[in-house]
Amino acid sequence: MTNPSELQTLQHPLFDQYQLNVQIKRDDLIDPIISGNKWRKLKYNLRHVKKEGFKGIISFGGAYSNHIHALACACYKDQLNAIGIIRGEAHYAENFSLSKAKKWKMNLQFVDRMTYRQRDNSEYLQCLSKQYPDYFIIPEGGSNILALKGVAEICAELNGQTQYDTLITPVGSAGTISGLIVGDKNQHNILGIAVLKQQNYLQKEVNNLLNNTENKSANNWKILNEYHDGGYAKFSTNSLKQLHDFSAVTGVPFEPIYSGKMILALLNLIKAGYFQPNHRIVLLHTGGLQGLGGLIEQNKLKADEWPLPLEPQVQ
Repeated sequence: MTNPSELQTLQHPLFDQYQLNVQIKRDDLIDPIISGNKWRKLKYNLRHVKKEGFKGIISFGGAYSNHIHALACACYKDQLNAIGIIRGEAHYAENFSLSKAKKWKMNLQFVDRMTYRQRDNSEYLQCLSKQYPDYFIIPEGGSNILALKGVAEICAELNGQTQYDTLITPVGSAGTISGLIVGDKNQHNILGIAVLKQQNYLQKEVNNLLNNTENKSANNWKILNEYHDGGYAKFSTNSLKQLHDFSAVTGVPFEPIYSGKMILALLNLIKAGYFQPNHRIVLLHTGGLQGLGGLIEQNKLKADEWPLPLEPQVQ
């Protein structure tokens, strides 16, 4: 990987109009497969697994999960066993994302929605641990205390790269924004864009994660809940057009579920006068571009408009 990940200045007419300095932290370029916040979250989880002598990892995800895709590849590279507990039916194993996880030797176990809802239940997790005593369990999305340590390193990198006022990130499972809060140590404003419809769920998740850190009283962060565009993995035709146009102007690729919603929120916030002139903004690109393949497969995107990044063979 490039260490630290690249920081780019974005040029866009709206930024000039409102006199804003906008840069983007290209964590999507960390690794062609295990990219973005997935790489950050898995870094210390994998080190812990190997140090403690576990034989493998168990985790959870949906049929097109970026986390499951990245975890399967990471375990394959590190010669660790992997079990993915997947919400859905067995035929999903042949889809764009899970077919690769299966190729990387992940044991895919499909469960119904009722069973999947138990993924954070302590009794359910204890049963899994008894069934697989040599496996380390990582939560859905990879968000645990070890993940925060990896994400926190973004802040140290940024402090050596630039000066800024606000760091913006998409928020899905709360691990990334929690890691940024830990790493930032109350130095900058941290703004999260919720990518799913919820009330205070994500705020509670952040507080739960921060409770085990020295930063549980941090007050420099906020999550905006009104930019989910209808809910998780939902987006309008107009949103897609705006995002496609933004990528064409800036030259940076995005997907519409995570970082794409962050971009559209940014454009709306700028037009609403949220940022004062000369405000310095850093956007965190959390990767997830492999998700485009699943959206194209489901006919939610057009392949000729959303080209996939080339994915190398994993040895």
